[in-house]
Amino acid sequence: MSFDFAVEATAGSARAARFETPHGAVQSPAFMAVGTLATVKALDPQDLRDMGAQMILANAYHLHLRPGDDLVRELGGLHEFMQWDGPILTDSGGFQVFSLEGLRTLDEDGVDFRSHIDGSSRRFNPESVMRIERNLGADVIMQFDHVIPGQSDAAAARDASERSLRWLARCARAFDELNRDDPIPHRADQALFPIVQGGIHAELRAEAARAIRDMGDWKGFGIGGLSVGEPKPEMYRILEAVHDVLPVDRPRYLMGVGFPEDLVEGVRRGVDLFDCVAPTRMGRNGAVFTADGRLNIKRAEFRTDKRPLDADCECAACRRFSRAYIRHLFLADEILGLRLLSLHNVHFLVALMRQARAALLDGTFDGWSDAWLRRYHSRTIPVPV
Repeated sequence: MSFDFAVEATAGSARAARFETPHGAVQSPAFMAVGTLATVKALDPQDLRDMGAQMILANAYHLHLRPGDDLVRELGGLHEFMQWDGPILTDSGGFQVFSLEGLRTLDEDGVDFRSHIDGSSRRFNPESVMRIERNLGADVIMQFDHVIPGQSDAAAARDASERSLRWLARCARAFDELNRDDPIPHRADQALFPIVQGGIHAELRAEAARAIRDMGDWKGFGIGGLSVGEPKPEMYRILEAVHDVLPVDRPRYLMGVGFPEDLVEGVRRGVDLFDCVAPTRMGRNGAVFTADGRLNIKRAEFRTDKRPLDADCECAACRRFSRAYIRHLFLADEILGLRLLSLHNVHFLVALMRQARAALLDGTFDGWSDAWLRRYHSRTIPVPV
């Protein structure tokens, strides 16, 4: 089979597993670096291989606008285009489209919007998004869904969740038709993941999860619409609400979540895959992930600091450079500073999930996760970023 999922160890809801895809296996839990425009910002694919990254994410909305999904298809699909030979997942662009407040209009068929690049009129619906993601050729593609702000009321959350279910049925039909009628030489097989919506309303989430589960034999499940403004305890509560409803023998992907503490808390609640732009975006602004909490490298206290960014980290930045040097790069507006912090932050999350997996496999996860979270939250003086 092109896609398979096997749980190898558990600790409560947490699990270590192996997710097989046409471009290789992903040992989970795992963090997927975000390559929105077919590149993880400031990093080369070899950087990602060297740090042990297994699967990366690209975005259908952005690649449709530039350079165009038809062109990516003509050039051999995303794997060939960006020279990444491991698994790739594409997000459908639902979050990006619904973020265009004032530039989009919604109806039952889909969404009209204006490009943030040139203002041109575009339309996304389930069928067109399936075609775009087919052209891009990722291993895993996501349904087109209706995303709402994190603290939306129950009525708005139900409306978006039920529309997402209707759109999922259309995505599935279009996906099957494309697989039958549109063979692509570089794309042997793809898996369509549905997305569980429902805001911060636990019963809505459980209803959506049950409905999706009953609609088809999915290769995996996305949990969307979290980390979009709601308090963190609300996110954790929703993960617990869907845990017992989603099948245990399929991977679970928590979309757009990538702060270190949220990854550990997510694993504790049964999540297998994560992604987020946070490590590179925050790195470009001077924020550093460390086991002792977050730092701002631009602060004066690091001017003469000879220590690495994180003494426990084995990334190329920590092995070679001091905090003082990287601070100098930022103050001098040198591009290398952005690259080094992007590399470090992505490596930090990839390695963190590798540590979680090792603790699950050797039976120490509960103690490891408790100790890790205590240390991470132990900083007595918060450092602004």
